[in-house]
Amino acid sequence: MILKQLLRQMIVLAMAGVVVGSAAALALTGLIRAMLFGIGATDPATYLSVAALLGTVVLLATYFPARRAMRIDPVSVLRRD
Repeated sequence: MILKQLLRQMIVLAMAGVVVGSAAALALTGLIRAMLFGIGATDPATYLSVAALLGTVVLLATYFPARRAMRIDPVSVLRRD
């Protein structure tokens, strides 16, 4: 339950980042075009692959630490402090 909620929150943040980043990239295509060689500034495959890579990184970076933190007994942590 907690793991699903945490993953959902991180996915929402990642999706917001993808939307804002894609909008900024599309708005700044004039600057980006001079730096790209061999692909267009609005290549959909590039945008989708970057979004998929970002989603994968967010899932991995959230899942493993959250799973490890769920193994800790909260009472024992509170007693230590």
